[in-house]
Amino acid sequence: HFHMQAESLVQPLMHTIAHQHSRVRVSVIEATGAVIQHGTGKNVDDVLSHLAQRLFDDSPQVRKAVTAVVGDWLLHMRDRYSYFHKLIPLLLSSITDEIPEIRRLAADLWKQVGAQWEKENEEDIKDKMDFLLTPPPFYPPGVERPRLGCRELVVRNLGRLVPAITHDITDWLVPTRVRTSQLLSVLLLHTEDHSTQHLQPLLATLYRACADTERDVVSNCLEAAKLLGTFVPPVIFLKLLLDHVTTPSSSSHPWASLMVLAAVLGGCSKPLLKPHLEQIANTLAQPNVCQDYQQVMYLEQLLACVDVLLHQCESDCGSVSLQLLQVLVTIQSLSTEPHLSEKALQSVQFLCKVQGLDSVMELYRQHMGQLLDWLSASVNTWSSYSPQRLQLHIIVIQSGPVIGEFVSQLMPLLCGCLQPDRDTEMRMSIFTMLAKLLLDAANTLDSQGHFRDKSEKFLCDVLLPNLVWHAGRTAAAVRTSALSCLLALLHGGAITPGQLLCLEEKLSPLVLSALEEDSRMSRLLACRSLSTILKLIGTSLHPEALNKIYPELLKHLDDSSEEVRSVALQALGLWLSSLTKDYNPELCAPHLQLLFQQLLLHLDDPDSSVQDQVLG
Repeated sequence: HFHMQAESLVQPLMHTIAHQHSRVRVSVIEATGAVIQHGTGKNVDDVLSHLAQRLFDDSPQVRKAVTAVVGDWLLHMRDRYSYFHKLIPLLLSSITDEIPEIRRLAADLWKQVGAQWEKENEEDIKDKMDFLLTPPPFYPPGVERPRLGCRELVVRNLGRLVPAITHDITDWLVPTRVRTSQLLSVLLLHTEDHSTQHLQPLLATLYRACADTERDVVSNCLEAAKLLGTFVPPVIFLKLLLDHVTTPSSSSHPWASLMVLAAVLGGCSKPLLKPHLEQIANTLAQPNVCQDYQQVMYLEQLLACVDVLLHQCESDCGSVSLQLLQVLVTIQSLSTEPHLSEKALQSVQFLCKVQGLDSVMELYRQHMGQLLDWLSASVNTWSSYSPQRLQLHIIVIQSGPVIGEFVSQLMPLLCGCLQPDRDTEMRMSIFTMLAKLLLDAANTLDSQGHFRDKSEKFLCDVLLPNLVWHAGRTAAAVRTSALSCLLALLHGGAITPGQLLCLEEKLSPLVLSALEEDSRMSRLLACRSLSTILKLIGTSLHPEALNKIYPELLKHLDDSSEEVRSVALQALGLWLSSLTKDYNPELCAPHLQLLFQQLLLHLDDPDSSVQDQVLG
């Protein structure tokens, strides 16, 4: 007659289940097990939430007692079939307990439950017994496959378990979220390809969980996502995942879908993934995917997706090498973290390796034409905020001498984005980049001698228009950057003296006017440019051209900057060295008199170094 009294014992037991002494809690749990087992079975729902809480108990003995009681109910409770969907998560949660003894107990009880279910449902699963006993291809290595009865139990209850998982994985308590994320992996290992029919809610759950601040929740969910990649056909998971990658549902965590994609791809095998490589790579290379977000976390996950493809598919990635390179270039261009840029560069090197290429330069040689076309397509819309400006920087710097083979494609691109009416900050940054390249022209832009053929056009169409005076500080800053580029062009040897002589009439007036700039740096660059012009073509200049130069240099012997004064004196020394027999001293006597008068004045200069230079 115990079952008649059992119901009245439930409430006092539940009041005592959180007692401060662990031994009391163990006794209460064991007593609850007996009361439910031998009672009417109506009070299971009243005790389940209390037992679930005890799975988080600090005492291993309490957690062990819960595991033993739940396992016993699953094996022996009369109405257990009605409660499978509520009891299974409790027992499977113990399979990931931190104490090995509890894990072994839970696993042993679960095997017994599965075996018993097989026996009781032999007729139902007779057909499955034969072909469901061999593991599916590419089963996770080192993982024991649950027996058929265990798998069937989870599969048949998954529809009721998924909503509960979705709810608990966003619980406000961290331990609940961690346990739920561990349970998700255990469930997916049991459901195998049956998780396909629940894929949409499962992915939505993973997106939310991957935005969790608790690292353990995220890592457990990524393990679960990997299992989805193992068991769900790529054609199905890619349809849902790639849509979410192109239009993330969360504006605060746009990287969540990429994080899940990387994990799912990591679980998918090479033969199954290969036919979908192009679809994945094309999606990752879309501007709205790889260029719209600059958060470090987003770029890290984008890089993780590329790395997974490279490591999973290796040499097969040759077919999507261009798209992957575009993504890696974009990551480097948008990254503000040196470690991320370094990792992206390592991935570029690995992309070379899987294709059997000797160096990064070879990779750029393979794709440079397409990369420049890719950038040129949007050049008319570039601004200082455009990622394309930064992409160009990465491409031309990393490709080294290879860029010299594609000057005919690069030049229209440069002309397009360096016109005087274009964004000023963008022009300054590109001029700075070009100055670095032109200083080492033989190993960059002029590696093949092609840039030299176009240097006149570059000087006329790009540099000279940007040296024309316009009011305003920003315009002055552009002129300074253009002057630095001019000086690099003259120093780097990418323009011949003959070409320079042809353009001297256009170039000299602009450089001389730059000597009057307010900016000390502009005056200094202008003086140095004049010095270099005199070195290269001074002896070939017409006396009239020479006579226009020295008065401007003389003015700057009194410049407020000591450095400008020094360089102006050097330039005057080069001017004097440029005088040839064509320079008639009698006809030009007034010019020479003025020059020497001014130089003599500076022999009394307060600065002894200036005196020495004048004397020299």
